[in-house]
Amino acid sequence: MKKIGFVDYYISEWHADNYPAWIKTASERLGLDYEVRYAYAKEDISPVSGLTTAEWCEKFGIEKCDTIEEITEKSDYLIILAPSDPDTHLELAKETLKAGKLTYIDKTFAPDLKTAKEIFALSERYGSPIFSSSALRYATELPSLGTPRSLEVTGGGGNLPEYIIHQIEIAVTLLGRGAVSARVERVGEEDVASIGYTDGRSLTLRYCKSNPFSVSKDGGERIKLTSDFFGGLIENILRFFEGECIPVAREDTLEVMAIREAVIKAYENPGQTIKI
Repeated sequence: MKKIGFVDYYISEWHADNYPAWIKTASERLGLDYEVRYAYAKEDISPVSGLTTAEWCEKFGIEKCDTIEEITEKSDYLIILAPSDPDTHLELAKETLKAGKLTYIDKTFAPDLKTAKEIFALSERYGSPIFSSSALRYATELPSLGTPRSLEVTGGGGNLPEYIIHQIEIAVTLLGRGAVSARVERVGEEDVASIGYTDGRSLTLRYCKSNPFSVSKDGGERIKLTSDFFGGLIENILRFFEGECIPVAREDTLEVMAIREAVIKAYENPGQTIKI
């Protein structure tokens, strides 16, 4: 049995609650032998559920670790969670990556581009291969869209700074790198981000809390993303742990972080063009 350890800011949250079962299912589907065995949380009490780390571990049949040193020693592979608190990822990575083990870092990878580069530098220093991704990258509807020249992506969620990552990940998956500017304007109930390129490509991100995730290529039909993208993400994490490849290139993740940082600045300054 290959043992995975969860490193989190507080452990009782939606991703930590769901990933153990999804990992078990994906492991069986791929003919592998993985399980989530250990968990560590910096903060003991979850503001989401009120559960302590020990209570969460008892609920899910997972062993609680008291320090990052303990969990990195016992685990074969590591997952840094804290999906709603990317500002904690650098601090958690500083200790976790010292172990030199394959590590997945949940979305959003970092709060800004500078911090993202610092985390990758730690990965290189300690020889700990890492990757990060929004699950939406693995929507099975995306490959059939090929390489569009223009793209419109809709999405929702609780707030733009946390949830815009999904739309940007979709965009970079399909359009590639090279974004140079971002501008956000309020249109009805939506915040509409226009992302500029220098080669004729164009990208529009339409955010509203209630929006479904969907894509439209080159002004064509709008396609809702309803496939099991989390299943795809988990399978890619396990393949990464198997040593097959790093599923998302460092350069792609840095592009996602750069666009996100610019979009948030543009969101805070409507009508202004922000350089990426």
